[in-house]
Amino acid sequence: MTGTSIRINGKRVSVYPEARVLGAARDLGIQIPTLCDHPLLSPSGYCGVCVVEDRASGTLLTACNTPAAAGMDIWTDSPRACEARRRTLELILSDHPESCVICEKGNACRLRDLASAVGLSLTSEKHVGRLYGINDANPFIHRDLSKCIGCQICVRACREIQGAEAVEFTDLGVRARPMTSADTELAGSACELCGLCVSMCPVGALLEKPGRHAGTEDERRAVICPYCGVGCTLELAVRDNRILRVSAGVEGSVNGPSLCAKGRYGLGYVGHPDRLTAPLVREGGELVEASWDAALSRVVDGLGRAVAGHGPDSVAVLASAKATNEENYLIGKFARSVIGTNNIDHCARL
Repeated sequence: MTGTSIRINGKRVSVYPEARVLGAARDLGIQIPTLCDHPLLSPSGYCGVCVVEDRASGTLLTACNTPAAAGMDIWTDSPRACEARRRTLELILSDHPESCVICEKGNACRLRDLASAVGLSLTSEKHVGRLYGINDANPFIHRDLSKCIGCQICVRACREIQGAEAVEFTDLGVRARPMTSADTELAGSACELCGLCVSMCPVGALLEKPGRHAGTEDERRAVICPYCGVGCTLELAVRDNRILRVSAGVEGSVNGPSLCAKGRYGLGYVGHPDRLTAPLVREGGELVEASWDAALSRVVDGLGRAVAGHGPDSVAVLASAKATNEENYLIGKFARSVIGTNNIDHCARL
């Protein structure tokens, strides 16, 4: 397949057909700022921040959705491109609440980062824009659409990665916003509360409720999700051996940026005060802590009495989706070869 040759900031690069200017620049190690682009999503050009100048045609282009064409002479930081980018950011800020000091997104806000890079703080053209109430009527996602910048990353991620299509961008002008079908609550819609849209939101319009106000972590740890046999990788934000937040996107993981609601929001049991930390056995009608050896001996005795008194088919074994394939194979072999019963089932089938 023959590639197309273009110039970017004086450097020539060959790209394949259908490649975009933004991707070609990244291949050269040139970073072009953007708010609506994500490598896993289709290009859109919604935010207009990634504007560059093509001196061959004398036009300004949005780099993320403009196909690279032969003869292009792209300059990413020309005076025209920089002025257009600054003006675009200023207009976005003019429609954005000035609550950066108390916004939970804080220094992770992409808009704040880009505005700071071009020397913008408070804009001189402030006006009333999107003013919506806080939508908090679900267990996991905090929505403040007054901060929405219209990048539509949430809509595209829900459609293109998660496949749920729970939200769409509706209305026009200052009324435009992402909303569910019939503008219902997330918890009563097709939303799976997986949190993918929250993890990709570049501003504070979408935030995770469980991790809010938890502070900063001391370290991050990559672990395998304990909930099923898929083997998703979680990245835990940890402080004082306590999980503050859970995220995805670990390189080489089977799940990429995606997690289900259990994996992203269901690890509160790890540090819960009611969590069992030792086996319990019944003594005199009361459950008391025991060592693993004592508990397993009690299990062996009980299974032995059941088999001796009523036969192997009086015993049934239920395997777990939280165990590995190898562990479930062993429990099946234990049931059939040791106990002698075919009464075995798996919780994922029930």
